[in-house]
Amino acid sequence: MTERMRILVTGAAGLVGAEVTARLVAAGHQVTALVHHQPVVIRNDGTPLEPDAVTCLPGDVTQPRLGLSEVAYQALIADGLDRIVHCAAITDFGLPDEVYQAVNVDGTAHVLELARAGGVPLVHVGTAYVCGERDGLIRETELDEGQRLANAYEDSKFRAEALVHKAQADGVRAAIVRPSIVVGDERTGVVRDYKNIYVVLKLATEGKVRSIPGQYEARLDLVPVDYVADIITEVTHRFEEAAGRTFHAVGAPLTLRDFSDVMAEYPPFHVPRFVPPTSFDAQRLPRRERAYYERVMTLYESYFRRRTRFDDSHTAGLATRRPPADGQDFLRTLIDHCLETGYLGAPPADATEVLARLNMAAPDAAPTANGTGPTASDVNGAGR
Repeated sequence: MTERMRILVTGAAGLVGAEVTARLVAAGHQVTALVHHQPVVIRNDGTPLEPDAVTCLPGDVTQPRLGLSEVAYQALIADGLDRIVHCAAITDFGLPDEVYQAVNVDGTAHVLELARAGGVPLVHVGTAYVCGERDGLIRETELDEGQRLANAYEDSKFRAEALVHKAQADGVRAAIVRPSIVVGDERTGVVRDYKNIYVVLKLATEGKVRSIPGQYEARLDLVPVDYVADIITEVTHRFEEAAGRTFHAVGAPLTLRDFSDVMAEYPPFHVPRFVPPTSFDAQRLPRRERAYYERVMTLYESYFRRRTRFDDSHTAGLATRRPPADGQDFLRTLIDHCLETGYLGAPPADATEVLARLNMAAPDAAPTANGTGPTASDVNGAGR
């Protein structure tokens, strides 16, 4: 039986943070959930944690003392925390640089100050994509290999992890968990937030984006949110074994050819064509498709040309659970859930309905004359 601990979870209202909080509560720990706008912790399946099961503490990691009063901050230290699990982060793409700096970098610095002041072991949740645009095998022991970081999100998470390494050298005890692309539940496909890769799926399967610069042999690594939460929880419980090490929480990588093959199994779906980046010319796209490409797809396109594999030797040596063995089967589970909820178009019942839909389909409206068109938030918000 795990010894009961006092644990602070930052970002406890987020997708990963809520699942980690639920697991720690279920294990009998006294959990304080640092929340910002969300006053309750809601799990991935939509169920809230009972108010008496967890203490929700309003705060803000972007502020000194985590946005707490001096009295509340000192009380947190005096009460004797046994662990801090730092899940708070901005993971959306396309936001201003200063947002990533404030939440992902400054937020980590403020959490490290608390860990240092209280002598509290820290479990830091980063991202496997601190590897940037490197190809080949990415080891858990590597961080700064001179890689090119693709966007402000990756850059901020790289700098945040560098702060953790520096703090470790100064005496803070820490372990790092790096998830890849976090998606729905392994068994059911359920996901609370349709973001990032789901936006790409929606645009592609609806035929709004038909050509994407990328390589069919490029790899995307999708990892179930429940698996990520299990790894973070296990690292928290077994911190003495995990201290000073980094753990990749990654799935079964899929090539873009694997993606295309699975999407082709669903009759109503359009299957995008991946064009070698050297041959791709956005100016040759139809006007509406170009608008989607420029406003949304450019945020993600670097992930369609990386040939990355993540080593997870540390994770395999510590964890009692392994990720999905078959990436294509897991992708089918995710897509089936999206169909069931209506986020992706419902599959026609038979061939007659397929023909009816093809005959009745009307072309999408073009962007308006003033140049405005679809945005990431437009697509991301649909079907929720």
